[in-house]
Amino acid sequence: MSNRHLARTIAMQTLFVWDFDQEKNQTIDSIISESFINFAPNFDDDGYVKETVKGVLDNLKQIDSYITKYATEWPLDQITNVDRNILRIGIYEMLLDDTVPPRVAINEAIEIGKNFGGESSGKFVNGVLGAIYNDMPEDFRQKDKQAEEKRVEEKKKEEEEKKQAMQSDEEALKKD
Repeated sequence: MSNRHLARTIAMQTLFVWDFDQEKNQTIDSIISESFINFAPNFDDDGYVKETVKGVLDNLKQIDSYITKYATEWPLDQITNVDRNILRIGIYEMLLDDTVPPRVAINEAIEIGKNFGGESSGKFVNGVLGAIYNDMPEDFRQKDKQAEEKRVEEKKKEEEEKKQAMQSDEEALKKD
């Protein structure tokens, strides 16, 4: 599991607890700390969980309006707590966090939905986030395509560097 994927999972679990606690008896910082203790005690995410959770909560009204608009068959309070918070993170990353390409945000949200949600969570999350993505302006989607192309190029470069390192190691072993 990648560090960012684990961080998103912890963010979802944090928002789940926050959303479940209707009285809001705990501060969000204490819920984040508790989530790290319970799920990843030695994990350092460089502040990604806190940034994402606070970003979602600071923009909750706007984010929830997207859910209401694009999940037309489901009133917000009838969407499961897990699915609702996965959508919140996905929408935040797609529309408000310019460090995450929208298609990456969608794919990550689908995977978290499959792992933590119900049987149809992945499809539901894909449907809602995909509809939002399709309504995004073309220039925004073009940036996403460029980011994806860059990511693919970086991955190819990494693989080539690994291959060269392995060849160098093999040559060194032959000399010995």
